[in-house]
Amino acid sequence: MNYLREKIEQQENATLSQFAEPSNRAIRKKNEEILATDHRSAFSIDADRILHSLAYTRYIDKTQVFSLIPNDHITHRVLHVQIVSRISRSIGRFLGLNLDLIEAISLGHDIGHPPFGHDGETFLSKICRSCGIGNFVHSCQGVRFLKDVERKGQGLNLTLQVLDGILCHDGERHQQSLSPRRGKTFDDLEQELQKKSEKPHVDFVPTTLEACLVRMCDTISYIGRDIEDAIRLGLIKRDEIPAECRKRLGDTNGKIVYNLVEDLIQYSQQADSISFSNEVADHLKLLRDFNMDRIYMNPLIKTETAKIENLFSMLFERLVNDVRQGNRKSPIVSSYLEGMAQGYMEATSAEEKVRDFIAGMTDAYFLRLAREMLLPSTLPERFDGIKSWTA
Repeated sequence: MNYLREKIEQQENATLSQFAEPSNRAIRKKNEEILATDHRSAFSIDADRILHSLAYTRYIDKTQVFSLIPNDHITHRVLHVQIVSRISRSIGRFLGLNLDLIEAISLGHDIGHPPFGHDGETFLSKICRSCGIGNFVHSCQGVRFLKDVERKGQGLNLTLQVLDGILCHDGERHQQSLSPRRGKTFDDLEQELQKKSEKPHVDFVPTTLEACLVRMCDTISYIGRDIEDAIRLGLIKRDEIPAECRKRLGDTNGKIVYNLVEDLIQYSQQADSISFSNEVADHLKLLRDFNMDRIYMNPLIKTETAKIENLFSMLFERLVNDVRQGNRKSPIVSSYLEGMAQGYMEATSAEEKVRDFIAGMTDAYFLRLAREMLLPSTLPERFDGIKSWTA
């Protein structure tokens, strides 16, 4: 062991809680020879790999809640994961948890989201079920991207702890308290991936306390931020936030985040769990219900939903045909599948390849490709001199 790695372990031994996941417990599917001069912990390496992945780059233009709205101040997916990372690491520092592990899970937790957010996930899942390849679940797809698709099908060989945190991040599920299920293996990860694909609503608990924290902070990061975006767009007014929530949690994103973080720190110290107080958990649930009714299901932001769903279906069908026919003019064949590892090509059906391709798209690329592949374009200039048949 080199002296830099020894120093990392000494620092962790001195600062980490007994409930934290030390870096020397990191497990990878494939063993790697660590450079003698590498100054990073195993989880820090994972955070770097995620940050520099192609999938992370595509966060920049993926819907968080609001699609097709030309407003530069509306939250996109890339900002959301950064906020999750910041909040999680702030709390993790107080609780003595592994900040590198927290950062890696936070940055990667939403990497499997398709274009157009949860609506896109619903559309793609419906198509996948009809093709017999199971449900589309963004947490499963995130693991798939990082484990099987990145680096042209070779994957990033991330640690079990990070992949498990991404699979189990389920920030849409309300919980007052969460404790880890320790001791998972890669076999457990594969089984949970399969079961989650079969039954998307099944709940799997993370194997580390750090992943439990990220899961709870996922909610903290979006609950008030979505309210601010909705107010900015005129969907709701600030005084419409339930009065009891305004009194206990606050009426701005800053106040809501502060009060939730304070409560989580207070009720999670000296315990192998991440917990809100009963009072705050109840108010948080009430606020989530308000957001669901007034924001996420608001018909004013669903006016283009049917059109987008139709584009998903038509584009999926067209791309599957291109894969089966080996159409070199199609971007999925000439760009995405070009140079893909043989293992990926042999183990993945045409429908699964298209699922992976579409899931990785940004909103803008999805719309651009749909226009190029599904709508007619003007004929080349060489036809300009031909007289119309009506002449």
